[in-house]
Amino acid sequence: MADNLLMTNRRHFLAGAAAASLFVPVALKSRSRAQEGPAGPADIGAFVRVDPDDTVTVMIKHIEFGQGPMTGLTTLVADEMDADWAQMRAEAAPADASKYANASFGLQGTGGSTAMASSWAPMRKAGAQARAVLLAAAAQDWGVPVGELSIEKGRIRHAGSGQEAGFGAFAGAAAALELPENPPMKPADQRTLIGKALPKLDTAGKTTGETVYTQDFFRDGMSVVAVLHAPAFGAALTSVDDTAALEVPGVRMVKRIPQGVAVYADNTYAAFKGRSALKAEWDMSSAETRSSAEIVAEYEGLVSSGPGIAATDEGDAEAGLSGAETRVDAVYHFPFLAHTPMEPINAVMEYTDDGVEVWMGSQIQTLDQMAIARTLGIENPAQVKINTMFAGGSFGRLATPVSHFAVEAATVLKESGARSPVKLVWSREDDVRGGYYRPIAVHKVSAGLDAEGNITGWDQTVASPSLMAGTPFAAMIPEGGVDPTIVEGADEPPYAVENYRVTAHVPETKVPVLWWRSVGHTHTSYVLETMIDELLEKGGKDPIDGRLALMADHPREAGVLRRVAEIADWGARPMEGHARGVAVHKSFNTYVAEIVDLSMEGNEPRVHKVWCAVDCGVPVNPNVITAQMEGGIGFGIGAALYDAITLGEGGGVQQSNWDTYRMLRIHEMPEVEVSIIDSQEDPTGVGEPGVPPVAPAMGNAIRQLTGATPRRLPVVTPVGV
Repeated sequence: MADNLLMTNRRHFLAGAAAASLFVPVALKSRSRAQEGPAGPADIGAFVRVDPDDTVTVMIKHIEFGQGPMTGLTTLVADEMDADWAQMRAEAAPADASKYANASFGLQGTGGSTAMASSWAPMRKAGAQARAVLLAAAAQDWGVPVGELSIEKGRIRHAGSGQEAGFGAFAGAAAALELPENPPMKPADQRTLIGKALPKLDTAGKTTGETVYTQDFFRDGMSVVAVLHAPAFGAALTSVDDTAALEVPGVRMVKRIPQGVAVYADNTYAAFKGRSALKAEWDMSSAETRSSAEIVAEYEGLVSSGPGIAATDEGDAEAGLSGAETRVDAVYHFPFLAHTPMEPINAVMEYTDDGVEVWMGSQIQTLDQMAIARTLGIENPAQVKINTMFAGGSFGRLATPVSHFAVEAATVLKESGARSPVKLVWSREDDVRGGYYRPIAVHKVSAGLDAEGNITGWDQTVASPSLMAGTPFAAMIPEGGVDPTIVEGADEPPYAVENYRVTAHVPETKVPVLWWRSVGHTHTSYVLETMIDELLEKGGKDPIDGRLALMADHPREAGVLRRVAEIADWGARPMEGHARGVAVHKSFNTYVAEIVDLSMEGNEPRVHKVWCAVDCGVPVNPNVITAQMEGGIGFGIGAALYDAITLGEGGGVQQSNWDTYRMLRIHEMPEVEVSIIDSQEDPTGVGEPGVPPVAPAMGNAIRQLTGATPRRLPVVTPVGV
């Protein structure tokens, strides 16, 4: 069926016609027969495609939802090819784990800020291989030694004869050559694009509206589907009256499915209106009917009952506490958090002659392929063709290990009983109320100081559900151990504390839980960095100098801490009514330190400025790094101040959209100053590590102004509670 984007208009048509009419071929200096080029684009390996017009397209195996892999990974290839940035393009790779698996977890997918880290060597190798075969093809065509050729900004040159051509002239011949297994790659001092603030490849299309998201995508004859889900997690449908729904203009049919009731319609409006007209009855006997307060009370009981499963146990924490001159005891509370990306989740799916084709923002393509195949009874997952679309944010929301949304989309296709395509659309209310939250966590911490202000012992217990249990990632939980996503960031602190113990209780929950931007670091960093700050204060030590004295064996944490203190002029006195707080945290092998300048406006904190230092190894694109730090900081501030999903009496979610799930607003975003450490370590990710330090830095500043660290987040009472 032909695509129908419903966005085509006269302006787009005229713009395309004008571009075509203004095309002027450029004469090449060489009279080589190869310069006529191949009849079409040529694939050089799995990652590089060269077109006759010299454009180079890089296949990106990681979904692009604003964090920058299309630009960053293309930069790696372009630098090794000695290409000109203006000729570079990027597009999503097909779903094929045999070619595009993420080396960090063995299947095709994006997560854990691994896109750059896992692609650093493979993508540079792909560029070096392409360069090698293009040079070989040119040398063969021109009858000259390869060693006499050079490439500069995408032009192959032979100085002796004056011959010159672009990549497209030799792409076809190069594609036929065997790729070298170990092509030489550039040393750091010869890189020309890596480290430069290159413009992002996807900015123009997103700015003009030309970029197509799944929300924009339609197929001829398609039904738009909305699903009525249970009012509480775990409730079961007992009956439904669809009489009124079927009378809504545009509603085609109504089907009961395992996930609820699906309404098929001509368009989104009719589907949502038809769904609202359904009258359903639910069996609540197996549902989660506890409120958030009741769940928190259970978790408080667990952390008070004693140690759980050991994550870290060094020295003798109990002895260190019993001999302390001063002791601090604290209990911290963290709520459910929703992801609420700008684009709610949606997918288009249709049958093909040999399987099914899907258009969606797939974050873990391999798992989605397998789940869709299983749901539709397709024996070979390769028969599920996934077109990975641009996505309007994720923050972890699209990375569901159980592929619940892909399964629901496949189910509505299967239950339609027709060959015509379907588009499953969730509203933001569906997503906010639909689960897959950062889980509730409760921490209990006891720490002690001797008479000189030195830490003598630390005992921390956390209660929070497992994110990995019951998923394909369960194998990552150590046998007899704790899910690392519960304690990450607390189990290996940068501080030298002789008697240090962290344990975890792992309660089960009926509420679907999922990693949320920076996962467990979202709460462990807050506990660690606010408690350290309090201990240093009670010991009469400066927050910066005291931390540095404890991290002699952690030079990269110390490096970002020194840098952020320098750019913030830490020793300067804050403005009247303002205070500064600091925090440093390593997550996903990236090191970030942040200082906030904060005041209290009534009972509500206001962040005025954030200084940030980041060490993410080789800074591939400073603009992308800075943007991700800025975005992570804003994301973290909003969560610390306002964000919470709360279950009311009977287990119903009390929030529904941004009116009740309060986000940071544009006028509340502080000034952010980012300093990037110049490093030659292999690059690591930047999508998540900007988030963890900002909340504890805020908490430490609030303590300076009020005398007490907030122990319960969010700081401001959630809207609707």
